[in-house]
Amino acid sequence: MSRYPLPDLNALPDDIRARILEVQEKAGFIPNVFLAFARRPAEWRAFFAYHDALMLKEEGSLTQGEREMIITATSAANQCLYCVVAHGALLRIYEKKPLVADQVAVNWRKADITPRQRAMLAFAMKVCEQAHEIDDSDFAPLHAQGFDDEDIWDIAAITAFFGLSNRMASFADMQPNPEFFLLGRVPREKKKQP
Repeated sequence: MSRYPLPDLNALPDDIRARILEVQEKAGFIPNVFLAFARRPAEWRAFFAYHDALMLKEEGSLTQGEREMIITATSAANQCLYCVVAHGALLRIYEKKPLVADQVAVNWRKADITPRQRAMLAFAMKVCEQAHEIDDSDFAPLHAQGFDDEDIWDIAAITAFFGLSNRMASFADMQPNPEFFLLGRVPREKKKQP
């Protein structure tokens, strides 16, 4: 799963263990990233605090699907297997389109997405690959699609944050959980009511 051994869930600090168990309850499994980063509790807390600030915020016009689309496209550019597979699964679920993650990961320019999303990804890819070249002219196409300056900050921040995540996952040889490959492609089994 990783170049570094995973910590024992029962040996983790209470707050981290509780969050991981909450994720397991919701997803039905523990995504490998939660345990891989838990080997360093202070970094785990900082990582997931920033993750939550970016991904769970209610302000702005970015949908959950669009956030996952940014991650999937830029993770593909960064060649991060873990993030493409894991966030591609979330993208399929949020967009309710079983093919969209593969399209975005392989060639977002030809994906079945809206002009708004295409402008968003064009900017995210420039932040990913050429952030030093961003200038005021890069904002106009986004404004034309209804993004405000705070949305544009979010696009850049998500791209940058997951650039860190991509590099950590790749260097550590973090592998995606097998469960991610079918999420959003195969209907999830409904839990039986008692």
